Amino acid sequence: MDCCGNGFADVELVAVEPTKVGRRHMLRAAAPALAAPFVAGSAQAAGKVLQLGFCSQLLCAPPYVVAQAGGFFKAEGLDVEIVNLRGSPAVMQALVGGAIDYGASTFDDVLVATSRGLSVTRFLSTAKLPLFALAVAPKMASEINELKDLEGRTVGVVAPGSASEGWLRAMMKKAGADGAKVHYATLGPNILEPLRQGQVDAAWINEPSLTLVVRAGGKALVNFMETDDANRLLGGRYEFMGVSVRKAEAGQRRDEMVALGRALTKGLVELQRMTPAEAVRALPAPLRAGLDIPLTEEVLGRYRAALFPLNTVIDPAACDRVAETLKFIGLIKPEITAEQVLDLTIATA
Repeated sequence: MDCCGNGFADVELVAVEPTKVGRRHMLRAAAPALAAPFVAGSAQAAGKVLQLGFCSQLLCAPPYVVAQAGGFFKAEGLDVEIVNLRGSPAVMQALVGGAIDYGASTFDDVLVATSRGLSVTRFLSTAKLPLFALAVAPKMASEINELKDLEGRTVGVVAPGSASEGWLRAMMKKAGADGAKVHYATLGPNILEPLRQGQVDAAWINEPSLTLVVRAGGKALVNFMETDDANRLLGGRYEFMGVSVRKAEAGQRRDEMVALGRALTKGLVELQRMTPAEAVRALPAPLRAGLDIPLTEEVLGRYRAALFPLNTVIDPAACDRVAETLKFIGLIKPEITAEQVLDLTIATA
């Protein structure tokens, strides 16, 4: 469904009682959508360890790893383990399955889970724009210059029925183009090489893939990681990454949730203050493995002001934009609203 993993199309989500799922049984509870996780170092304070599930997408990570590396969770009296899972849908599956305490996922996946009858509550926001760009393959850069030029072309997506298809169809409609004439190719997570080699004409990708495509002679037709494009084409901020909890537990966890919000707000502020090199060094070793470090620092420095807010306060209008997009492409039921899954009382300005 998104840059953080495949969508829910083939994922069965089953809610269980959290007390029936021990830490040793996390992989069993979360089923095949989970990869073997790594655990970013938790504070060694006495008391309960909180497991915060997180997808493996690089640009989603900085607020969480900076908060961890800076000791901000520990300063709030929290012993937090950041459990890295294979994609946002896997995080949501682990959360509703009772395998983790909190889930850091896209808001799309929160709404899809809710549409399927699962009770989760989003209470913190950590990214204000989608980590997506519509990039044109190098060999097509001179031919595709506007959205109408995509008619009759093939656009690569990670998974069928994704939010990115909805964005493109809506944008083409506004531009007077026919989105029904676009052919979609499902490429899975390894989307960079098919685009760079011209196996598709364009594709929805994230960073650092976009920079690599541009260096190879391609270009961004739309870049939602830039504020101007998001304002022009999405109407403003668009809720993306944030933290959710099982709705049934929100009342008893309230103090914990507020403390998580304070810690992550400190992480967001520190992320804007520190150098990109310092932020990249905060990444756990498994996320840094194989990275082009200079490129990663360049990308983070370029986008962090646009992508990351300075606090964890949720913008309801940004959430409504996500809900409307998912309804437009039929991923959630018409009666589902953003309001019903939000707790706006945890993080306040």
